[in-house]
Amino acid sequence: MAIKAILFDLDNTLVDFMRMKKLCSEATIHAMVDAGLRMPQDRALRLLFKMYWKHGIEDQNIFEKFLRATIGKVDYKILASGVVAYRKVKAGHLVPYPHVRETLIKLKEKGMLLGIVSDAPRMQAWLRLAELNLTDFFDFVIALEDTGKRKPSKLPFRAAIKKLGLQPEEILFVGDSPARDIKGAKSVGMRTALAAYGLVKGSAKKAGADFVLRDIKNLQKIV
Repeated sequence: MAIKAILFDLDNTLVDFMRMKKLCSEATIHAMVDAGLRMPQDRALRLLFKMYWKHGIEDQNIFEKFLRATIGKVDYKILASGVVAYRKVKAGHLVPYPHVRETLIKLKEKGMLLGIVSDAPRMQAWLRLAELNLTDFFDFVIALEDTGKRKPSKLPFRAAIKKLGLQPEEILFVGDSPARDIKGAKSVGMRTALAAYGLVKGSAKKAGADFVLRDIKNLQKIV
């Protein structure tokens, strides 16, 4: 069957999210230390990312939790300095990967239905798309609230299939995580493309995807 729709993961597939997160976090810690946090910056940064992995990379209260863990309370002078630094850096570094916009334009010209399946909360997912100026390309977003389950659970993928009204084999899923994106999409019968350019860790050879993308523009050849 011909591919009629393409679903995308968001972070590290359309946007280099982890690079942005690292730069923002470094700026945050630097600002907090300048504001009075008595802790070596490298140690503080390691602890912050340890807390991200524990509480979730999208945790909106992570800096408060970080301060309680390090100094036993929320010092609002330190907190405000960190938040402002984070926002300033984020504004300049949350950008799409190369060729994302031109590829989405070509896919829409071909009549492709496009959607997002993300583990992010709905508002955060739409905010990122808005910040990237990509909202008009996508027909819908399946976010964490829609099923309460994260990938590779079948539920988010099934929700997307229902939205599209297509057969799974008519849908191509594009994502950077072999364990979450590729495994989950394949489990419901979708075709899959690994965004190898966004791999944080792991091997593209072991992903088991139908296609491996070294550049997102390669999607144009597949469809």
